[in-house]
Amino acid sequence: MPAGYGSFDSLAIDRPEEGIVRIVLDTPGKLNAVTARMHTQLVQVWRAVDADPEARVAIITGAGGNFSSGGDLELVEDIAADFATRARVLRETRDLVYNLIDCSKPVVSAIEGVAVGAGLVVALLADVSVAGRSARLVDGHTRLGVAAGDHAAIVWPLLCGMAKAKYHLLLCEPLSGEEAERCGLVSLCVDDAEVQERALAIARRLAAGSPTALSWTKRALNQWLRLAGPIFDDSAALEFLGFTGPDVREGIAAVREKRAPRFEQG
Repeated sequence: MPAGYGSFDSLAIDRPEEGIVRIVLDTPGKLNAVTARMHTQLVQVWRAVDADPEARVAIITGAGGNFSSGGDLELVEDIAADFATRARVLRETRDLVYNLIDCSKPVVSAIEGVAVGAGLVVALLADVSVAGRSARLVDGHTRLGVAAGDHAAIVWPLLCGMAKAKYHLLLCEPLSGEEAERCGLVSLCVDDAEVQERALAIARRLAAGSPTALSWTKRALNQWLRLAGPIFDDSAALEFLGFTGPDVREGIAAVREKRAPRFEQG
């Protein structure tokens, strides 16, 4: 583990080249699902990157050919069952988005395989996103029985327009890497075998650039996201209100039983 990142034991972090720090989501056997500990550290790591004098750019990716399958189901069950956990993860959900937005260093995401939920947050809020052609991006919140609140309202309408955002968020309709590039959800789509090298090449160019010019350009552009802050705060609150209701229990059961959810009509 590089100096300054020793406390992030649930993330694999290295420095592939001078000026570049790489953060890897790695949960073997679970498609890099985000556990409770990883969620906390994924929130905090952006402040460490921001304060790292040796880091000029960060890469975020997943291990083993997948980005992340989203929040670990045990964490989801704990959120639904326990008020203290729900309050803590709500705070972390907000901090994850704002810490990424406020990180002064450019962030590049390398998206392979599945990118869902909490993993999709960092994939799409990265400053430059590189997706493989067969990557599968999906926001699965409404299928779980809660509002799409962890990042979608702040960035999807801006990236791909309101009509596309509503279609994919309300229906949990997945996108391939090619479809995500076509509608503007990601910066670039490349052949699956090229994802990591292209992300590294982009990070290399950013690391060679003017730190102040890049940082200040990012800050100015991210004012669009800061302006949407109240919308995001509302969506996150509504998501976590949903964790107190009956639909999320059916959503969790459906995931465990590998079937479509059967929500009662109010």
